Amino acid sequence: MNGQPPRYERRAASRVLAALARPGLCAEAIAPPARRIEYTRTDMVTEPGSHLTLSQRLYLERYMRPCRAEQVVSATHRIVWTDSDGIPNTGHIRTGGLGPIVPIAMRETVLALWHALEADTGLAQRISGLSTRDRAVLEGTTTDHEPLDIFRVGIEATGRALAQHALLARWTPYRTANEFAVGMRDSSIYSAVATRWYWELQASSYRRGMIAAGLTTQPDGTVRYSLETVATLRAMKDATIEDAHRVMRRATLVEKLTVAEAIAKYHDELDVISRQYALLPPGTRPACLAAMPHQIDGQHYSLLPLVADAFTELFTVITERLTLAETPALPGAESGELTAEDQVFSVPDMNCKHCVRTITGVLESMGIAVHEIDLLSKRVVAEFRSPRNRHRAFEALRDSGYNPAQGSPAPAATESAV
Repeated sequence: MNGQPPRYERRAASRVLAALARPGLCAEAIAPPARRIEYTRTDMVTEPGSHLTLSQRLYLERYMRPCRAEQVVSATHRIVWTDSDGIPNTGHIRTGGLGPIVPIAMRETVLALWHALEADTGLAQRISGLSTRDRAVLEGTTTDHEPLDIFRVGIEATGRALAQHALLARWTPYRTANEFAVGMRDSSIYSAVATRWYWELQASSYRRGMIAAGLTTQPDGTVRYSLETVATLRAMKDATIEDAHRVMRRATLVEKLTVAEAIAKYHDELDVISRQYALLPPGTRPACLAAMPHQIDGQHYSLLPLVADAFTELFTVITERLTLAETPALPGAESGELTAEDQVFSVPDMNCKHCVRTITGVLESMGIAVHEIDLLSKRVVAEFRSPRNRHRAFEALRDSGYNPAQGSPAPAATESAV
């Protein structure tokens, strides 16, 4: 950082990202050609007498208070497919909903927007020209410090919100994937997610195929969160912020640790309940950085609507170019010999550096060495001792909210520094 210490400043970090995104983020995105994608579908295994899986119930009880089980809508099936970049993926769908087109087209949209980011030479130049102060603000405020990584995560979060809310499609007036995507944008659901949810809840509940929300249809045909949903999301967010402050108070006032020492010591707790919330001044109610409005060059500018518009426009083109085909799911093996390929797998819902740390921690807690973990390709190389050991590790990752997929995607191409 050239002597500039990290600085926790949410509005300043938001302004840095907004300035980088101007005059347009992903403006040159191109929809991929027509493609046939095969997927497999498996039932979600719920607990007896419940509509929730074990992983869903445990997450609800531990991290979603005061939300109740009956306020949660769950997927009925998990699907697995390989995207156009050759990366295995998992997603969730619900019987009576829109089917696999939403999660699969969502992933293709994310990839197309990512490729547009990588090809944007103007964005690369703006990033290379960042001051040491701006970089210090990003390092002190965001989980992923590099601007390209932050934008990638934001694009993926947009797709994640769309696919997760598709579990509620049957209770909306939208009957096709494209109607639903346009309806979500026009109903400002992305802004509602950015301001009412907290990051880890939205990401973790998405990975588990669940959503703690209900939608009501308005006279103009748009949808809004129900009043009960608004109240519950607020209560969960308040509880999360208070948990974060409690950890930091204990660490800094009782144990006399510095903030950096506290974050290092209570890494797991502060990651789950959000490191950023732990650093908020008391009484502050944070929103997503992309949702903050700014005046830049005399004009009103906000990054979130820009990303939502670009995502929706591209998604509606991609859905028309996809042909989907269901194939039988292959049973997993728990015995036999491991090959080199068996040590490589994908975690499609690995979204940020927090996910990297969590996945690494789960595996290493089981005595499994992690040799490589790549966020961009979602590729993990781990030292499993046997097929049964691999199977149990996958189950442990699923209990932690991730959906490992068998398959060996090629390592991500090395990008030039910006």
